[in-house]
Amino acid sequence: MPNTMRKKMANTIRFLAADMVQKANSGHPGAPMGLADIAVVLSEHLSHNPKDPKWLNRDRVVFSGGHGTGLIYSLLHLWGYDVSLEDLKNFRQLDSKTPGHPEYGHTDGIEITTGPLGQGIANAVGFAMASSYTANQVNSETCDLIDHKVYCLCGDGDLQEGISYEACSLAGHLALKDLVLIYDSNEITIEGDTSIAWSEDVAKRFEANKWNVLKINGHCYNEIDEALVSAKASDKPTIIIANTIIGRGADGLEGSHETHGAPLGEETIRVSKEKVGFPSDETFYIPEDVLLRFRCAIEQGDLAQKEWIHRHKETPLIEQNEALERLLNPDFDSITFPDFSNDPSVATRDSNGKILNAIATAIPSFIGGSADLAPSNKTTLKNMGDFPKGKNIHFGIREHSMAAITNAMALYGTIIPFNATFFVFSDYMKPSARIASLAGIQNFFVWTHDSIGVGEDGPTHEPIEHISQFRALPNFYVWRPADATENVEAWKTALQINAPHGFVLSRQKLKTLKPKRDFGEVAKGAYIVRKRKDATLTLMASGSELMPSLQAACNLNLLGINANVVSVPCLDLFNEQDSAYKNAVIDPTTKVLAIEAGTATEYYRYADDVLGMESFGASAPANLLFEKFGFTVEGITQRACKLMDVEYKDMQLGNCEA
Repeated sequence: MPNTMRKKMANTIRFLAADMVQKANSGHPGAPMGLADIAVVLSEHLSHNPKDPKWLNRDRVVFSGGHGTGLIYSLLHLWGYDVSLEDLKNFRQLDSKTPGHPEYGHTDGIEITTGPLGQGIANAVGFAMASSYTANQVNSETCDLIDHKVYCLCGDGDLQEGISYEACSLAGHLALKDLVLIYDSNEITIEGDTSIAWSEDVAKRFEANKWNVLKINGHCYNEIDEALVSAKASDKPTIIIANTIIGRGADGLEGSHETHGAPLGEETIRVSKEKVGFPSDETFYIPEDVLLRFRCAIEQGDLAQKEWIHRHKETPLIEQNEALERLLNPDFDSITFPDFSNDPSVATRDSNGKILNAIATAIPSFIGGSADLAPSNKTTLKNMGDFPKGKNIHFGIREHSMAAITNAMALYGTIIPFNATFFVFSDYMKPSARIASLAGIQNFFVWTHDSIGVGEDGPTHEPIEHISQFRALPNFYVWRPADATENVEAWKTALQINAPHGFVLSRQKLKTLKPKRDFGEVAKGAYIVRKRKDATLTLMASGSELMPSLQAACNLNLLGINANVVSVPCLDLFNEQDSAYKNAVIDPTTKVLAIEAGTATEYYRYADDVLGMESFGASAPANLLFEKFGFTVEGITQRACKLMDVEYKDMQLGNCEA
């Protein structure tokens, strides 16, 4: 394409972005204007179909710097996605398709929700990992059904975030050759020049991480084109370090940090348009020849998709097609879940390991791994090999990027991922777990060593507030099963809900409960495991606290207090039930005591009192800690007596479950 036309196309993007921010009186014009030249040339290399944004073999484009939505939405409109000119004019307005940062499922063509800097880089690594695994399952020596690229645009801020170090290190280790990172190196952040806080040699960092490193002038069309050609032929992931000028084309403001996050001003935009021959008094101007060039993406994408469909429908590829279909359409009914009814006691991390293996055996798309804790998390998929050909992913000690990587894998289309670590280290994963909640991503977080039951490792490793913070996330389902059987039912439910799930699992063995249970009610988040006529008290508990609560109910009965006992494997699901079910489970005529070895303040929604943690724990054997903090039969009985204003009497009773 002639560079004169490329320049015209780039200027169209620049001023669409500037007009969007100006009209909204909010946004970030600098990065879109600086990246416009790269965006034009990248458009020539992309294989995608605006009329079918879910085509499996499309190139993925991730905008890690999610604040650059002026660029993103302009491109989506120009390419022909379902983003109209009116949508551009409603940028950052209530209920518009064009929010301040890109949101998956909200705007056509957005591959994943980005915004918190650095996460998009890890997401791109996740897409590339999903592509690599899928290719290993369905490609053959004679036909590649999966052969697309993953492009990620990032800036200085993205590369300063620690998550980018984690993700790029793993990408280099795995030699993800289909990953191309385009680094908008404009050397500007909000506070000014990057040199005030950053002086590392990015090229050397990526060379050390085994990447292919290219350096270009980000405003030279020929250099951009040559770099993309080279990147697509590389046998390693590639970073293109593109030296650019922030606010390129903004009269008097080129290169200034003032263009980063504020409107340029009507006069600056008017003069800037005039200098390049655009109508100075017209906003949202798109030259007809420019639109025709960009809209070629529709015809080219449709042709590429039809060729791909023809490729994978050919008769010799039946085996490959069947493999792809199994990845795309998992049959959950084929899972043979383990039966724990004859196991007297099992740690839920152990039962969970057997469940993971059962799912992975039946479901080709189910893969995952741990942040260097698989033996402790019990997440090894036995005899299933290592990624990228096998199902066990070794994330290394990279919790934050692990979460963001698996978010993207879940959205790829052929992968159902899980990730794992100790529950206390979920702190490192919270930003990505939040994005999973916001975007409705079915990512499975396996968190073991769930409470003060960690024991001797002490308060630095005892997650007392963590379960509360994840329950506070909308659209995130936290599971804390009371025994192995409940764990199975939890997974059966979670696999059917298209949202992120956290499995909070015990290190210590938990006794398998004997009472008959209606496991259909596990799907409702809470259910009665012990019911008494004329009950005046309800005990609510999850996980390891359910068994002592059942036993405490027997003591309370002898003290004249009839107590119902409710298991709460998923408080989030219980919150969603109607009032009739809630009242059936928690008798509103009773006093309610909730018991959980965490801060557990969220139970006050239902409870009159909560027996929870009010400190960070301590270092000692687990049984001594449960005794110290009151999570024993005696401790629960005493707390219940106090609530019911009944004198506590120390009694020696045998174990009782119902």
